[in-house]
Amino acid sequence: MNLELLDFTRRALEQGLPRERISGALHDAGWSPADVNAALAAFAETDFPLPVPRPRPYLSAQEVFVYALMFTALYASAWNLGALVFRFIDLAVPDPARRVFHAVLMDGVRRNIAALVVAFPLFAFLLRHVHAAIDRDPTKRESRPRKWLTWLTLFIAAAALIGDVSALVYNVLGGELGARFLLKVATVAVIAGGTFGYFLADIRKDEAA
Repeated sequence: MNLELLDFTRRALEQGLPRERISGALHDAGWSPADVNAALAAFAETDFPLPVPRPRPYLSAQEVFVYALMFTALYASAWNLGALVFRFIDLAVPDPARRVFHAVLMDGVRRNIAALVVAFPLFAFLLRHVHAAIDRDPTKRESRPRKWLTWLTLFIAAAALIGDVSALVYNVLGGELGARFLLKVATVAVIAGGTFGYFLADIRKDEAA
C-alpha cells in the first residue's frame, strides 16, 4: 500500500473527518477506488480518539506453500483435463495423415486421468481451505502470494485464449476448419475462459470488499 496515501488517511481520521469526505477527496485527487478503500480499511471504525490500525497481513512460509501448492494443482488439473479431452477427440475423430496407435493414446488417457484424480481434489480442498480462512479473517484477502499467483493465472489464461483465437483465425484464413481442430479450439476456450472468468470475479470481489 502507498505509504503517502496511508499517512494522509491516518492524519485525516485524526482530525475527525468523516470517511465519506476523505474518500471523496481522494477520489477527486485521482486515487483509484481500490486504493482508497484499502487505505480506509487499514483503520478500524471505532469511537477511539485516535485511528486504530487493523492488523496487516504478513508473508509467512506456510502461506506461500499453501498458495503455491494450490495453483500448481490448478495448472496440473487444467493441463491434464485439456490433454485428456484432446486424446478423446483423437480417438473419436482420427487424423488420416497422422497414424497414432490406439495403445499409445490409451496409455496417455490413463496418465491424464491419474494426474486429475490427484491434482483436482487437492486443488478443490486447498481452495475451500483458503476461502474458509478468508471468511474467518478478511485481511487474508490482501495476501501477497494470493494476489501475485491470481494475476499470474489470469495472464496464463489470457495468453492461452489469445493463442487459441489466433490459431482459429489462422485456420479460417487458410480454409482449414476440420472437426478435430474446432473441437480442440473449443476445449482450450472452455478451460482457459472458465479459469479466467473465475479468478477475474475473485479479484473483483476483493476490490469490492
